[in-house]
Amino acid sequence: MPTANPFLRHPDPLTREVAREYAGGAFLMDNGDGLQWYTVSTRALVPLTEEEGLHIARRLRRELGRFEVRIDTAFGDVVQGCRGLLPGAPPRDGEWISDELADMYSHLHATGLAHSFEVWQGGELAGGILGLALGGAFIAESKFHRVTNASKVALVELAGHLHRQGFSLFDAQIQNPHLARLGVHEISAKVYRGKLAVALAQDVSLKGVASP
Repeated sequence: MPTANPFLRHPDPLTREVAREYAGGAFLMDNGDGLQWYTVSTRALVPLTEEEGLHIARRLRRELGRFEVRIDTAFGDVVQGCRGLLPGAPPRDGEWISDELADMYSHLHATGLAHSFEVWQGGELAGGILGLALGGAFIAESKFHRVTNASKVALVELAGHLHRQGFSLFDAQIQNPHLARLGVHEISAKVYRGKLAVALAQDVSLKGVASP
């Protein structure tokens, strides 16, 4: 998938619109008033390596080898898990992933823009992260777990995977105390736009090697 251009110029109007808005620094949510675009003054970034600031506690490090990583094998279940509607997933506060937004994610998954990064244990989906991949930027929308620490494992494993694939930006959008404990930090919207511009031009792929 060379750079973000295939999505920014995608023949599907919805995919093209979403890609362009995300490339401009906005993101979608439904806070009860229908789908709307949002921007924030700061963005939360996940360090891709421990050298860059990713914090992996000893207890979490012991968990890493106990899960199998998969990509895009249970996209619909990951969306439902992020909504708190998958059996075994904790209920979520609010319902910003509405039915309409869930349907949109499915559409964007079909066109290759939206992805699920999953961790499995004993043949069962344990947790995962829902997000969009644009060039060398992965923009995480939400995460969930059905097994203790599975969402943290998914975040750490995804950071490592993105680093190995050559991505430069792992965007968690909005900071919270749980993310902060993993080393996630905030940057200004201006700095974010600069890093995003660099990432959008990268010729990398979430599931394969860079195109020749």
